[in-house]
Amino acid sequence: MVDENGTINEENIGEDLEEESGHDEERGARELDFILDIPLELSVELGKTKMLVNDLLQLAQGSIIELNKLAGEPLEVYINRKLIARGEVVVVNEKFGVRLTDVITPIDRVKSLAAEDQ
Repeated sequence: MVDENGTINEENIGEDLEEESGHDEERGARELDFILDIPLELSVELGKTKMLVNDLLQLAQGSIIELNKLAGEPLEVYINRKLIARGEVVVVNEKFGVRLTDVITPIDRVKSLAAEDQ
């Protein structure tokens, strides 16, 4: 640090750099705070099936719809319709939840986006 006489004070240089670094981190955190409030749609897919409109109209309470997955297969977790993880059903405090067993890596997510474009 340079004092009012133009002399370099080496003792304060490290402190000044730490202070600047702290300000940069704080500013970076404030700049990213807006991301924390962006709403996302999270959905969990148990399975899929295709059916005719006639079959759909025949559904009633107690009807069973056969899905394309077997019992025990992992569920798929989507955020904004993009696969981000797989997991299994759990019950926590009498509510259903999903325990993530496999999180899709960012590289694999980018590859899947590229595959969708083709």
